[in-house]
Amino acid sequence: MKLCTLGVNHETAPVNIRETVSFSADDAHKAIEQLKSQALVSECVILSTCNRTELYCVLKEEQCQQQLQNWLHQFFELQDNSLLPFLYSHQDLDAVKHIMRVASGLNSLVLGEPQIFGQIKDAYNLAHKNTSIHHVMEPLFQHIFKTVKQVRTDTAIGNSPISVAFSAVSLAKQFFGDLSEQTALLLGAGETIELVARHLKESHIGNIIIANRTFERAHKLAEEVSGYGIQLNEIDKHLHEADIVIGSTGSPHAILNKTSVEAAIKQRKNSPMFMVDIAVPRDIEATVGDLDNVYLYTVDDLQEIIASNKQSRQNAALEAEKIINMQAEHFLAQQQAEQQSKPLIQQYRQQAMDIKQHALEHALHQLEQGVDGEEIIKRLANQLTNRLIHAPSKQLNHAGLQGDQALIDAAKTLLICDEMHEKRSEHHSENGPAAES
Repeated sequence: MKLCTLGVNHETAPVNIRETVSFSADDAHKAIEQLKSQALVSECVILSTCNRTELYCVLKEEQCQQQLQNWLHQFFELQDNSLLPFLYSHQDLDAVKHIMRVASGLNSLVLGEPQIFGQIKDAYNLAHKNTSIHHVMEPLFQHIFKTVKQVRTDTAIGNSPISVAFSAVSLAKQFFGDLSEQTALLLGAGETIELVARHLKESHIGNIIIANRTFERAHKLAEEVSGYGIQLNEIDKHLHEADIVIGSTGSPHAILNKTSVEAAIKQRKNSPMFMVDIAVPRDIEATVGDLDNVYLYTVDDLQEIIASNKQSRQNAALEAEKIINMQAEHFLAQQQAEQQSKPLIQQYRQQAMDIKQHALEHALHQLEQGVDGEEIIKRLANQLTNRLIHAPSKQLNHAGLQGDQALIDAAKTLLICDEMHEKRSEHHSENGPAAES
């Protein structure tokens, strides 16, 4: 099949290397066109995220793998072989297993994270638009999607959050259940809060308020998650709106004190507030947790959740690996069987078409000679039947004489249609002798 994966990821290359081989959507389109025009690949999918860049290819020839490495250097105008210490590649069965592991989150920086599956689907859809997915990649990716679903359904790989941002949002979901009616106030607009905001949006949060020292940054992030931005000094005006407060500002002093939160709780008529303080030093005074109807968690609480859940995910990952190994082998076996059977099927169909064409030409010639049409149809049916069953009948007769039971059993599977046999039996019973009275 000549299936190959080639790439770098967070385990093999530092960020300064990964960013040199990062594909935008336009880059990926251009790259796929180049790979096809240079006849290096017959099919190709390009996955590019902050943690990895990978090419999934069906190679034209075995030696194209080396040419693929050379092409990657040329495409990004890199010094020859400069990527070699960071590159990895897999072929055929190992390649299938690798893509399945990536899609299932087993090869991610955060074990079992679900975002990579969406990124895999985006890469697949982009390749479709560039017509670089055909008879190998199409069934492969459908099999991958099916496998990821099985991994997510049959294991607990995605149940236990193991990142701070994801853990904070998961804790909020445990507290409130459905978040569609809730408002979240996020303190800060850095990388962690950005992840929190995206997780909240994916969880269909009702509303998001981003509070940051720099309003422009707050406004920009808020626009990306369909919320609105405010400055930190405006928090007291909006705190009562918040069902969820998550802080990660990096400020040297607390942003929220007990007095402000107590006033907000009164405005909320004692409706509960859920708070997670991710910041170190803390954004929320510890005494806020003493208030009634305020549920305050710190980064240490989350770390305990993360630590306990990490082992749970590692156990689930072992189960996921078993599923992936089985499904990868199953897919490859299907592909090999298809490659072996396809030429035989084509040859057999062509043989049948030749027999049909010869019989048809003979029948048309008889029509021209004025032979009765009904007689021609009967002869045509008999001739087609006899010629189609002649070779199998001859081989079966020989197998019977030789006592070749395996061939006889295989022939029964291939040649006898149970549905036709049942219909024939029904026909005989309907038209048979009447039952005795």
